Amino acid sequence: MPDASTSAPAAPGRPDEPAAGERSRPPRDGLGRPQVLDTPAVRVHHPSDLLGVVLSLVGAVAVMALATYAHNTTSGVAEDVQGFASLLRQILVVPVALLETVVTYLVPVAVLAELAVRRLGRQMIEASIAAIVAVLASAGVAWLIEHLGSDQLVAGLSVRLNGVLTLSIPEYIALIAGLLTATGPRTRRRTVSWSWNLVWVAVGVMVITAGASLPGVAIALLIGRAAGLAVRYVSGVRSDRAYGASLVAGVRRAGWQPRVLVRVPDEDEDPSDDAQPPGPDGTPGAAVQASAGARAAVRYADHRAYGMVTEDGQELDVLVLDGDRQVIGFLSRLWRSLRLRGLDGRSVVSLRQAAERAALLSYTASAAGVRTPALRGIAEADSSMLLVQDPVPAATSLAELEPEAITDDVLRAIWGQLGTAHEAGLAHRALTSDVILVADGPDDPTVWLVGWDQGDVASSELAQRMDRTQMVALLALRVGPARALESAVAVLPEGDIAAIGPLLQTITLPRRTREELRAHKEVLAELRSALVARLPEADVEPVQLVRFGARAVLTILLTTAAVIILLTSINLQTILDALATTDWRLSVLAFLLGMATLFGAALSLVAFSPVKLSLWRASVAQSASTFVALAAPAGIGPAAINLRLLTRRGTSASLATATVALVQVSHFVVTLPMLLVLSVASGTNQLERFTVSPTVVVVIGVLAAVVGAALLVPKVRQWVAAKTLPTLQQTWPRLIEVVGQPFRLGVGLAGNLITTFGYILAFEVCLLAFGQHLSLVQVAIVYLAGNTAGSIAPTPGGIGTTEIALAGALTVVGVNPGVATSVAVLFRVLTYWLRIPVGWAAMRYMQRVGEL
Repeated sequence: MPDASTSAPAAPGRPDEPAAGERSRPPRDGLGRPQVLDTPAVRVHHPSDLLGVVLSLVGAVAVMALATYAHNTTSGVAEDVQGFASLLRQILVVPVALLETVVTYLVPVAVLAELAVRRLGRQMIEASIAAIVAVLASAGVAWLIEHLGSDQLVAGLSVRLNGVLTLSIPEYIALIAGLLTATGPRTRRRTVSWSWNLVWVAVGVMVITAGASLPGVAIALLIGRAAGLAVRYVSGVRSDRAYGASLVAGVRRAGWQPRVLVRVPDEDEDPSDDAQPPGPDGTPGAAVQASAGARAAVRYADHRAYGMVTEDGQELDVLVLDGDRQVIGFLSRLWRSLRLRGLDGRSVVSLRQAAERAALLSYTASAAGVRTPALRGIAEADSSMLLVQDPVPAATSLAELEPEAITDDVLRAIWGQLGTAHEAGLAHRALTSDVILVADGPDDPTVWLVGWDQGDVASSELAQRMDRTQMVALLALRVGPARALESAVAVLPEGDIAAIGPLLQTITLPRRTREELRAHKEVLAELRSALVARLPEADVEPVQLVRFGARAVLTILLTTAAVIILLTSINLQTILDALATTDWRLSVLAFLLGMATLFGAALSLVAFSPVKLSLWRASVAQSASTFVALAAPAGIGPAAINLRLLTRRGTSASLATATVALVQVSHFVVTLPMLLVLSVASGTNQLERFTVSPTVVVVIGVLAAVVGAALLVPKVRQWVAAKTLPTLQQTWPRLIEVVGQPFRLGVGLAGNLITTFGYILAFEVCLLAFGQHLSLVQVAIVYLAGNTAGSIAPTPGGIGTTEIALAGALTVVGVNPGVATSVAVLFRVLTYWLRIPVGWAAMRYMQRVGEL
């Protein structure tokens, strides 16, 4: 067994680690204090405070919703609590009013007095501002609820005082909550600690004695909390990060004795590498050069980094992870884990966990033979974690290398480091041009792979596929797609190369790489083309990785809002009464008329199709589109089904797109002449009943002027042309071809007429079911207006928006609002919801026969 005092051999390219006795000894007598050259942040804006503001406001809205829609539950809880009122009055020595007075006046005076004694004038001002904002906000919310809120909401927030039902959102509770929140955590100020306890006692007494409603008190507390956190975020709080003496103490706890610590400049600061802190006697000290690893840490993770020289002259890097920045990383990882399908790593919920994970990955990567800075120590200081590691010898990040300096040997070494990590089961998960460092070696270039903070141990195959995809993408930005792919082909098997194709999407790439791709949007497309040229059988169709995007979120919100509005305005009993009293054959007729529209749509598709389609298969496809409409905005589902049906029949994608566009354009072209014909056939000008107010005319004129002015801007014209010209260029040849065949054109237009008239007649039958009589042209205008509004709104199948638009249009022509809503709902039930089971069966049939 070797002697325990013998040092282990150092890793290649790394300085020898001193013996434990040398590393942990205290500073020698006569030495001055360690020199620290830093730019400490006196006050910081905690993202957690901003998050607290959002959560507090969301909580207040949730309480209002509970008070409105769960009134029985909240009132029942309040009554149960108030059952202790008589017992509480016997126990209390002081009156309730006196207790409220003590809380209102004593707490602010005590807290502000402590701040004054400690000479914290700025914090006194912040606390006072937070209290004033909280009072004004709670008073404003109370006024809005009282004058604009529903009766259910007002009742849910009211208590009976002196026999009168009174809205109760205690402003003094909001004042105290705002003041105490802005003052700081209860662990720092004794007065804050016992003041919160006194507030909770007062709140309990108020609720039990029916002095305030339970939801009202909760809203006041949340508003006060939001005001206090908002003031803290805007003004900033005193930094808890490790600086100066605290930083030095943390480095010593990690086992090192620093002589000089020099901060690595941030990206927006002077990027000079050399710094000369003054010596103990004021003379210039020795230059301290930040290593490439420290500079990379500042870029890829926004960590603080320091170059350190120890008492024995050894140079090391110190990375500092600050707790106030951990919230940003946690929220980012949480959002990605919710949005993406299994692509994000494990969530880290605390600063210590983040540091421990970084340490684990660093140790594991070093043991696996990956060339990465060795970790030499870890410690905690204030609200920061310190990682002491070896410096990276003179190296340059891939982002700073000139393209001609990235030789084939460099590319081979880069892939070699990644392959070594993957063989050990490691995945980096955040490969950017900042974490790859290149140094000139005696024979071959030396490549370092740093920034393992977000990596995985025992990683999955998907995580390693993402690493290879990220590496190919960032190399393509440096040396071009073709050369980047060739470098991968030289070291990876064909199976790994082919697996890259479906992941070549911006969502799989780190933020840095995505930002660089914005200026080179063609890189990913060129990479896919190069991959197909290399492996013709490779699948480069992007795989669905995103659970939902911004459009999906907007769709969900709009659909939810529309359904809530619809459910709160619908008169279900009226619908049931109408169905019970009217002839059931009217409902059956409306349903059959709605089904006839599918035949009309199929007829148009068959007429305009460039290939032969059977009317039966086309009709079944239109039925399937009613099921697809559940997940797609109105009008998108039928277009997607038709496009798929044509491409499965061998039609090219461009020709199929032009045909589907022609079908939709022809439908709109038929609508206006049909309205004119109905108006003339009716013998009277029914359109004049739809009068337009001067305000509407002014609004339309302003919008037209804005659109005209926008089109004068060249970039706007280019954008409009880019969006419209491709469709026109595809549709125009098909239109010319169809116009040259009058029979097919007539059949297509007849199909559009059947579709439109089917819906109009079904809508009129629903009106008759409720005893409403309108002219045919009025029914047509109401239906077309409502259907157009539903098609514009990005909600699946126009759910909610179509019903609201139809009801609003009926109200304009004189139908009672309650009856109008009921008619609109009945029409949608018969022509939309009841067709969904038929659409599901049609979809299954089309899939089984191979048409979709």
